[in-house]
Amino acid sequence: MVDVDVLIAGAGPVGLTAASELCRRGVSCRVVDRLPARLPYARAVGVQPRTLEVWDRMGMVREALESAVPLKGQLLYVNGREGPRIDLELPPEVPYGFAALPQYETERLLEDLLRRRGGHVERGTELVSFEQDSGEVRAVLSLSAGGTEELTARYLVGCDGAHSVVRKGLGLAFEGAALPQEYMLGDVEVDWDLPAGYAIRASRAVDGQPDDLLVCIPLPGDRRYRMSMATPPELSLAARHDTDGVAHGLSGEHGPVPGVEHIQAVLDRLSPRPTTASSLRWSSVFRISHRIVDRYGRGRVFVAGDAAHIHPPTGAQGMNTGVQDAFNLAWKLAAAVSGRAGAGLLESYDAERRPVGEEVVARTLRHARSGIRTDPDDPTTTLLREAQLLVGYRGSPIVEPDGSAPDGPAPGDRAPDCGGLAYALAAFPVRLFTLLREREHTLLLYADDEDQVMAFDAVAASAERTAPGRLNAYAVLAPGLRFPAPRLPVVHDTRDEFRRVYGARGGEVFLVRPDGHLGLRTTPAGGPVPVAHLARLFGV
Repeated sequence: MVDVDVLIAGAGPVGLTAASELCRRGVSCRVVDRLPARLPYARAVGVQPRTLEVWDRMGMVREALESAVPLKGQLLYVNGREGPRIDLELPPEVPYGFAALPQYETERLLEDLLRRRGGHVERGTELVSFEQDSGEVRAVLSLSAGGTEELTARYLVGCDGAHSVVRKGLGLAFEGAALPQEYMLGDVEVDWDLPAGYAIRASRAVDGQPDDLLVCIPLPGDRRYRMSMATPPELSLAARHDTDGVAHGLSGEHGPVPGVEHIQAVLDRLSPRPTTASSLRWSSVFRISHRIVDRYGRGRVFVAGDAAHIHPPTGAQGMNTGVQDAFNLAWKLAAAVSGRAGAGLLESYDAERRPVGEEVVARTLRHARSGIRTDPDDPTTTLLREAQLLVGYRGSPIVEPDGSAPDGPAPGDRAPDCGGLAYALAAFPVRLFTLLREREHTLLLYADDEDQVMAFDAVAASAERTAPGRLNAYAVLAPGLRFPAPRLPVVHDTRDEFRRVYGARGGEVFLVRPDGHLGLRTTPAGGPVPVAHLARLFGV
């Protein structure tokens, strides 16, 4: 007898994302975390525009926007001299910018969302061991009150960090190495007059080579920053040995703790303005490794986030990549729990996300060693990639081949937002992302001629029969097209934005997946491709 559908080990941003999305779909979850409470540390701080889009889909972007601060760019200083300013300016069609939000706030927002959906975190409860067969996962938990509990789950997801029990229990390879540098982190306030909203990167170079470094990321509050800098010898972790050989993460409660005097010493050397640090909220020493698993799961057990990939924090890619791991996996797990997962749907998690992890590990390591300015791409492409807006799954086994998209996004690409969509009964337009929020697969059927609309009802009905309860559909009508409405919901592309952004042609159908990527685009809408695609996804 199975006790729960999915057991999730780890209640950081990755585990909470998976749990919230599973609970929204009616999947029973248990979320366990060995820590008795959330850590009050501003570890992961940068929130990428793509993650804000994910939170929009999840239904919590409003809370995030109210809690975060804009990250406008970066000011560079070398040997006290100001270099070129980096402004994080995205194309106008991208709905969200770069943001800074302490990890404990991210976790609070996600945990609140999970609670609203009927879930909760079991604190002080640790996954000790597990085994699996073709039908279930049997796990042993160490409980906060003492003793152990045995339970069975249909699936197990390891979101338990760089020292993951789940990864080790699966016997996954975790190839890579540690970097020699150690950094200390501190959350402090300063009294300089540098412009708000900009990260500060100040370095000292000797013979053209970096010799000392200070990086300051703005946080909510008046002139408050999460600072990272080289660790002085007296705080070094070099003599410490990790039992699992993975040298990555904070020094922990029993390790060395930098004081405000250590941070002030670095500011005295490198700050572009004379300043005094105060109000130290927390500090730690941090080690960095670069590693990635050889596969993202085996059987009924999966890994996500730091359990699957670790790398330098350059560009704030880690937490954001992990959140997208969980977002990709959750809808597929929900289909599997319901018995409606086609052959290869769960396996597509590894096929889609491991190449992303490999690229992120390689890129952040390259940037940590040589700097982001050495990136071979043009500045706009580099910025879009750092924003994680170029992540895509072309060639995925569950994405239709791209044979029909001369313009706009191809199957596997991120489904972009657009504005100017209007219901007949509304006096105001809405964004496409508003239509997609908290939805499953969504068919968008575009028409620029009355005759094309005639087939839309039949297409939507056939698709709904193939994926009952897992599909929404909209007719998107070109400006000026006022054909009597079909039975499915209608929005009017009043500003011609949908056609322009998607390169849409009359009679074309787009399928947007629950994770905000296109599963297919095809024409004509009345053809067999949409239904056949859904049948493969859901094993009909």
